[in-house]
Amino acid sequence: MSETRPPFPPFDRATAWAKVQAAEDAWNSRDPHKVALGYSPDSVWRNRDVFLEGRAAIVEFLTAKWERELDYVLRKSLWAWHDNRIAVRFQYEWHDHEGQWVRSYGNELWEFDEHGLNRRREASINDVRITESGRRYFGPRSEYERGVDHDFTLL
Repeated sequence: MSETRPPFPPFDRATAWAKVQAAEDAWNSRDPHKVALGYSPDSVWRNRDVFLEGRAAIVEFLTAKWERELDYVLRKSLWAWHDNRIAVRFQYEWHDHEGQWVRSYGNELWEFDEHGLNRRREASINDVRITESGRRYFGPRSEYERGVDHDFTLL
């Protein structure tokens, strides 16, 4: 396999944070093809109640997601790491076509292959309706916020 995505496991705190920030940056691009490149060709996902396998399925899923979830913006935070696994918590905000804003809360479990590609992603996510004035996130992290834990106050 010629594809690699450093840093590689086993992870330490700095390399785990680098993976989390790289994932956040990719997802905030809202480019399904870019996001899919961080996953192994045979990556397996559980996202809520949807089960996927492979990059083509990831691209299809994310394309549909970002057609529904408009102005999506995400924050991820490192929760724990060990060897080739990372746990993250996250929040993202988006609105639907009618203008209703939502904050989605969740946890993800990631497992990486030796090439630094995510081969397994399991995501549990809950949604809470919010007002536009209740938004917290208005774009990707500023430079001074990168690599620092984010305040994930629940409401």
